[in-house]
Amino acid sequence: MSRTVDWEIPGEIQPKQADCAFDLDRALSAVLGLRATVPEDASTAGTLGTERAGSGVLIREDGLVLTIGYLVTEAETIWLTSEDGGAVQGHVLAYDQETGFGLVQALGRMKLSPVDLGIGVRVGAGDRAIMAAEGGRRHALSARVVARQEFAGYWEYVLDRAIFTAPAHPFWGGAALIGGDGRLIGIGSLHVQHANGGRELRRDVNMVVPIELLPPILDDMLTYGRPEPDCVQGIVSLQYVKIRLRASPVCGGRCGQEGPPAARSCCRWYGTRRP
Repeated sequence: MSRTVDWEIPGEIQPKQADCAFDLDRALSAVLGLRATVPEDASTAGTLGTERAGSGVLIREDGLVLTIGYLVTEAETIWLTSEDGGAVQGHVLAYDQETGFGLVQALGRMKLSPVDLGIGVRVGAGDRAIMAAEGGRRHALSARVVARQEFAGYWEYVLDRAIFTAPAHPFWGGAALIGGDGRLIGIGSLHVQHANGGRELRRDVNMVVPIELLPPILDDMLTYGRPEPDCVQGIVSLQYVKIRLRASPVCGGRCGQEGPPAARSCCRWYGTRRP
């Protein structure tokens, strides 16, 4: 999940200031690069890797950064980078298993303005938005919400009204979904395929965790954190999503390490392969 190649969103789908009723560059500057290093013996190292890269979003002036949890679970070191070249270390504060949100505290001062949270903003199919990774307009694309519906995985992860956006952003992990008023309305989580039913062709979309899920849990996350379960493992890529959860005490997770168990279900798997 590391990101080392130089890349750029095609100019024709990059957001334009003329199409925005807010300061576009200011909003995008709150989206940070996030790099995490995980010990080789960590339970998620074999599937999520020991070097992970994605984005995080500055949501408070004191350096609180919101990201997607699988980037930072079991992380030993965190580095946060800004578009202007600044870099500070970060510390993992919490990972909420139910929503997938992760919180990181910047350990140095970042001379950036946080993005406002779009609490109470109604988000529906057809709404325009911007999906942005760290790097300003070059790494942002103009998107549209194509659906608000349930997303469920066999790893006991359910979002009642996940946000699905298109076109899909190539580096979605922890990316910011910015609404039409410049406020943060979600955090990028997955790359999946979606169809509205009937004979419509399936298309590539991003699944985004709605920001409305954050306020009810934020205080507890900051106060108590969330334990990182040693039974969670996952792969998130363009081709495959595979997550093992709840390693059974019967096998200690050993059967899951060799693939989905054929004869027993003590370890639970979820997997979808794109054609």
